Amino acid sequence: MTKELVINTTSHETRIALLESGHIAELYIERNRELGIIGNIYRGRVIRVLPGMQAAFVDIGLEKAAFLYVADVLDEMEAVEHFVEVGHRHDQETEETGEERPPLPPIEELLQEGQEILVQVAKEPIGTKGARITSHISLPGRNLVYMPTVDHVGISRRIENEDERERLRHLVDVMRPAGTGFIVRTAAEMRDGEELKSDMDYLVNLWDQISEHCEDDNAPCLIHSDLDVTSKVLRDILTEDVSRIIVDSAVEYKKIVQFLDTFMLGHNFQVEEYHGSEPIFDTFGLEVEIARALGRKVWLKSGGYIIIEQTEALTAVDVNTGRFVGKHNLEDTILKTNLEAVKEIAFQLRLRNIGGLIIIDFIDMEKEAHREKVHGALEETLKNDKAKTNILKISELGLVEMTRKRVRESIGRILCEPCPYCEGKGYVKSRTTTVYEIFRELQREMGPAPGYRMTLLVHPDIAAILYDEERPGIEELEKKFEKQITIAARQGFHLEQFEIIVG
Repeated sequence: MTKELVINTTSHETRIALLESGHIAELYIERNRELGIIGNIYRGRVIRVLPGMQAAFVDIGLEKAAFLYVADVLDEMEAVEHFVEVGHRHDQETEETGEERPPLPPIEELLQEGQEILVQVAKEPIGTKGARITSHISLPGRNLVYMPTVDHVGISRRIENEDERERLRHLVDVMRPAGTGFIVRTAAEMRDGEELKSDMDYLVNLWDQISEHCEDDNAPCLIHSDLDVTSKVLRDILTEDVSRIIVDSAVEYKKIVQFLDTFMLGHNFQVEEYHGSEPIFDTFGLEVEIARALGRKVWLKSGGYIIIEQTEALTAVDVNTGRFVGKHNLEDTILKTNLEAVKEIAFQLRLRNIGGLIIIDFIDMEKEAHREKVHGALEETLKNDKAKTNILKISELGLVEMTRKRVRESIGRILCEPCPYCEGKGYVKSRTTTVYEIFRELQREMGPAPGYRMTLLVHPDIAAILYDEERPGIEELEKKFEKQITIAARQGFHLEQFEIIVG
């Protein structure tokens, strides 16, 4: 599978697309007005401790207070898992030793209101929620993640060879400063000691600078900003199988070359500056794919389709046969549609960066073998996803419950906002419903209201209905209450909006 990075940079926005076999697989967006804060380090002030939730709200200088859970105060590995693929270390130790994890002390014994604390953003503010933070600082490098407050050496579980794991563990253990910790990232596999030492020295020096800065500032304040989106993507996802990097900005091109020369010396990545006449994303056909990723309905090649609906708490995915009628029998048609949907769902979850709880409603399959085949295909397809996923078995109703780790906003929430007309509902009341609501409100107003004339201000479409098919309803009210009703259309009115003026 060939991979490419296509980078579009303007004065107001940077967009980075990871292409796999010519198709967009992941999209990263950073806008100058809305810079990402994940990985940033702040000196914050505790503004509220919630014993009932075992959490605290911390003012770090943002619009919304950040959320600090009790485990993020004590669990030194919690923050690391947001940056590297190390799995749940404590769960693993419990399985190996048979010992239960000790209970966490109450949050009120650890934090008090007004207390200043050094924290790092582990999750961006998402929807109505503020940022999630941790008090254990982790500084990610290309090959290592530095944990200055933890005495521990860990290895990414994606490095499977035991001999290589032991080699890397020994190298890092010998070189690290006493009392500090490091996680060896997947990118460090087969790297020599010199490369690891270079990464280690950089991170240790960075922490020294942060510590000095921290002593000079009062809460709430920003202590350290993480890398911009381009450098962060190069650091975190650039691997040997990326064949080339194409960028349409001379300034960004120089910055990328300098970054590679500094942190990835010895790697021969092909970096090209794009000089085409049309926008770079148009040249690679990416704008069409991004627009498709914002749609509610996604068509499958067979003629079936999936529907993707995002809510505050979960995402629902519905699979339908659509225009696909199959060639043999119903069970084969359903199986083929579900298998095709599996690939598209995995692709869309990754591209749209959908996280949290996900419910997939596959077409009902009677045969247990078919359900297992679809479930196995979903697990296999999601292996390429760097975000951690957990998938349950297909239920008898054909539902799959799964979770996907969510760290930043989905591209739908970055690129879109709730419809101001329907207020995010996705629908408005029908014209007939609105007309009958008007009739009921007119009856309320007509009873004791003085005056002979009433003026009804409505949307033009509603006015047309009241003048035409619903005219008898108006005449009936006029006759019953002996009052004249004048209908006036207002162009600026919402379809559901109306106003009654008496007299």
